[in-house]
Amino acid sequence: MKAPKGKYAWTATVGEKGQIVIPKQARDLFDIKPGDTLLLLGDEKRGIAIPPKGAFLELFGMAFEDKEGNELS
Repeated sequence: MKAPKGKYAWTATVGEKGQIVIPKQARDLFDIKPGDTLLLLGDEKRGIAIPPKGAFLELFGMAFEDKEGNELS
């Protein structure tokens, strides 16, 4: 079965310390470098998602805006 354009699936093995290795193709595609911080979102019914790196900053930006869209200081 061929994946739709822009859609990917990989597997990762969880080590004894609970660590996973992100496959090289995924790291290259999403420009993930050593030392990067990734956000993991979990839903008991839907599973775990790892949004793109920039989503972390966007999420905090949205959380700290006032009703008019201005950043709070």
